[in-house]
Amino acid sequence: MKKEEFKKVLYEKTKQIGIELTEEQLEKFYLYMNILLEWNEKINLTAITNEEEIILKHFVDSLTINKYIEDSKSLIDVGTGAGFPGIPIKILRQDLKITLLDSLNKRINFLNEVIEKLELKNMECIHGRAEEFGKNKNYREKYDISTSRAVANMSTLSEYLIPFVKIGGKVLAMKGDKAEEELEEAKKAIKLLGGKVENIDNFYLPNSDIKRSIIIIKKIEKTEMKFPRKPGMPAKEPIK
Repeated sequence: MKKEEFKKVLYEKTKQIGIELTEEQLEKFYLYMNILLEWNEKINLTAITNEEEIILKHFVDSLTINKYIEDSKSLIDVGTGAGFPGIPIKILRQDLKITLLDSLNKRINFLNEVIEKLELKNMECIHGRAEEFGKNKNYREKYDISTSRAVANMSTLSEYLIPFVKIGGKVLAMKGDKAEEELEEAKKAIKLLGGKVENIDNFYLPNSDIKRSIIIIKKIEKTEMKFPRKPGMPAKEPIK
């Protein structure tokens, strides 16, 4: 896809979710896509390699959480993979301090290159697991927002995400079409970890039949120090 066509398609699709990208932002998304496709030949970053699909399923999808971030100052993207949703949000919102957390060092190397080439400031990439960093005093309960896309079931994900958020902050869990079902199973975990479900927003990505859900959880109490449990436990034995 030629650059001008890419910019036109991305601009039109983001406009449908209430976002108008600047010329500079469109340029950054185009560069991001090209770095992603180049690195994807060496390491597995995404199964989606069609450019129109990257625009919709990665870029536009990532930006759907923007309206819930409002005047937040800091965000952590847990299990970010190839940088979704963290990097698209940063391209849009230079005001945010963003941390990208991933357990695979190869992906961290890719993310650092993207950040450098796109000249994104006030961003940090950390290599490690949510269970470990969720207990680290430099990261625990330090963020206004924690988010994640396609990482784990809601019970497990709550244990990854809620410990990072300060009281009054929010968890934005990006989910597909089984969100309500997952949320029902996760209610005990969310309460136990200090969260309260505020809303679930169901919608379709622009001009598609792709259903998405964003589960919004407010942090109302401190998370007990025993959470998150040791690495592997939240996935192996989700809180029931």
